[in-house]
Amino acid sequence: MIIATRILKLSEADGDIDIAIRLFAPEASQDAWWCQYEVDWPEGRHGMKAWGADAVQAIVLALQMIGAELYTSSYHKSGKLRLEAPGSGYGFPVPAGIRHLLEGDDATFGA
Repeated sequence: MIIATRILKLSEADGDIDIAIRLFAPEASQDAWWCQYEVDWPEGRHGMKAWGADAVQAIVLALQMIGAELYTSSYHKSGKLRLEAPGSGYGFPVPAGIRHLLEGDDATFGA
């Protein structure tokens, strides 16, 4: 079940492309929890699962994985990916090791 969505915009010569991001409800496994997410990139959908000790940790790790995927993408590097204004960030946290990549509101508020 999808619990949250966000639509980013990718600026292209012939107009904006929607980049949909979906976060699914965490699910229990035998001794852990996992939370799935999907990103609809122009070349196709990419999905992953984040595993945690409980549902909250699985969600937090999935959000960080989304942030890492966005900030390390070629679309971010091109400057064409945005949530609102270019360079304002995407509103996702990232792991500590790549916080130097944050920009805009993400950098200001430590997303």
